[in-house]
Amino acid sequence: QLQVAESGGGLVQSGGSLRLSCTVSGFYLRYNRIGWFRQAPGKEREGITCIVSPDGSTYYVDSVKGRFTVSRDYAQSTGYLQMNNLKPADSDLYSCAVSDAGFLTADRDVCVGAEFYLAWGQGMQVTVSP
Repeated sequence: QLQVAESGGGLVQSGGSLRLSCTVSGFYLRYNRIGWFRQAPGKEREGITCIVSPDGSTYYVDSVKGRFTVSRDYAQSTGYLQMNNLKPADSDLYSCAVSDAGFLTADRDVCVGAEFYLAWGQGMQVTVSP
């Protein structure tokens, strides 16, 4: 059974850093895509980045480009989102999602499109204080 477990959320001051983790079990991480999404209360979920295996191609939305870095560890079946220079506007519920072996591309529409993912983590809160 495919399961996605997240960790790493929390409270940080503006300008600080957090690293989110997304561990996948019951699934071979080699050929798929891990995406990261965030959602504020009352707003639509926003896809912000993804990484494709095995070629490692990535995509970032402009609001996080240069501050966030997505990566993955095959041995640990884990994806990571390193978030630096965090701003209060980054305060959201963050989720990771895993695709199957179809659409192995970091094309924007696929990367940030929730419909292109197979399984989701439970979400974790990130709060950035001024």
